[in-house]
Amino acid sequence: MKINMDRIAGMQRIPGILVGIGTQLLFLFTVWHLFHFLNGRHSNGEPGSLWIDVLLTMQYAVPHSLLLLPSVKKRLTKFIPTEFYGSFYCVATCLGLLVTFFFWRSNPHDVWRLEGVPRVAAQWMFYAAWGSLLYSLSLTGLGYQTGLTQWWYWLTKAKQPRREFQPRSLYRFLRHPVYLSFMGLLWFTPTMTVDRLLLALIWTGYIFVGSYLKDERLAYFIGAPYREYQTRVAGYPFIFFGPLGRRHSHTRRAEPLVFPESLKPNQPKRAA
Repeated sequence: MKINMDRIAGMQRIPGILVGIGTQLLFLFTVWHLFHFLNGRHSNGEPGSLWIDVLLTMQYAVPHSLLLLPSVKKRLTKFIPTEFYGSFYCVATCLGLLVTFFFWRSNPHDVWRLEGVPRVAAQWMFYAAWGSLLYSLSLTGLGYQTGLTQWWYWLTKAKQPRREFQPRSLYRFLRHPVYLSFMGLLWFTPTMTVDRLLLALIWTGYIFVGSYLKDERLAYFIGAPYREYQTRVAGYPFIFFGPLGRRHSHTRRAEPLVFPESLKPNQPKRAA
């Protein structure tokens, strides 16, 4: 009996197709719960020890950065196809967030509770932070954040183009608009409970550490062009010194900057 090799090859792709679809559904499910969690639903959780909340914030933050380290990624891609590493990272991130949401312990004591116009203003600033977050992600490719883009090129058997980053829009004024937007989600709340303050403080600290690690990661892959970008643009507004301010350098080079997914250290940077 003649074996239809094309059919067998097509059947072998089914697990990859299911992984890609499942990842995106999990991402949407997580974003829905993230919105309600940061919008106050966490306050309805069962009261409990704040130490549980500390552990929950850390179990998300630490792996979230470790999985992006070049050395960790290099080891894991020995077992995970490169085209699916974005999906793997997205799933790990979503699971870490969902564990935080579902096991969070609330605290009934308020740090502040706004009323009237200030309450409405804080709520609208929360919504604006969501808009800024989505816009910032779109500037560098939301699909790369969820693994959708890498998976789509695998699905269509097309060659993934090299990612180039032309500093534009928000990235002309700060290096980390995504992190800054997420910080807004943490602090723009009409009611700040003790447990919510704990979350905001720990994740804000993680955001600054993560921003530094991201700078170093991009500089590792891109090299001198990214360092030059750091001399022109600060990481955040009103930070005038340190690793998240403008870096001091006597070397200036031209754009464009190329994102790391398609490059290795010391590999020549060419236009797509």
